[in-house]
Amino acid sequence: MEIEELPRTTEQIEQAHKACLDGARNIDRVIATHAKGSDAVSSDFGSDMTHEEKKARVRRSVGYLKYQKENYDDWGKLDFAVIDKAIADADTFTGDK
Repeated sequence: MEIEELPRTTEQIEQAHKACLDGARNIDRVIATHAKGSDAVSSDFGSDMTHEEKKARVRRSVGYLKYQKENYDDWGKLDFAVIDKAIADADTFTGDK
C-alpha cells in the first residue's frame, strides 16, 4: 500500500530551500579549501580532510541537493541559481559529471 504524501507547507518549503543553500555553502567551502592546496590553514573548512574525504563530503551534500530538486516541484519562485552552481561545481570536483 502506497502512502500518499501531504503537500508541504510554505514553511517546510522555505526550510528545505534554506537547507539546500546550506548544502551549497558547504560544497563551496570544501572546494575553496581544496583549491588553496598547501596554503589552506586549520580554520579553513575541511582542511584536515584528505582529497577523498573532501570528495565524499561533497558527494553527500550534492546528493541531498539533487534529491530535493528531483523529488519536489513545489518550490514556486525560490531562486536556485546558487544551488544549481553548487551542483555543477560538485560534479566537476568529484568527477561525477
